[in-house]
Amino acid sequence: MLILFDNGTPAPLRYALKDHIVVEAIERGWDRLLNGDLIAAAEAAGFEVLLTTDKNMRYQQNLTGRKIAFVVIGNQQWPILRRHVEKVAAAVNAATPGSFVEVEIPFT
Repeated sequence: MLILFDNGTPAPLRYALKDHIVVEAIERGWDRLLNGDLIAAAEAAGFEVLLTTDKNMRYQQNLTGRKIAFVVIGNQQWPILRRHVEKVAAAVNAATPGSFVEVEIPFT
């Protein structure tokens, strides 16, 4: 699966997704794109999943009819998130075109 990490997604998370191809937005020069433009660019480039920390995306963007799946992680702090990478990996593996899932990660 081809996965795009949004700007706030911790880079070390890519190692938990080693069965997939992970690209960070900054690697494509997309780190300054606003969400709507980022989603359009990702879909045009064939990305299958957008992994983001933006919990408001579903309220700010029309996600209906999208080809890309959205996986939102609820806590981007790596020391905490690293203990829950299996939850994120499971959500990514279950993602289907146009799906939206928020992975709850505790703050402690």
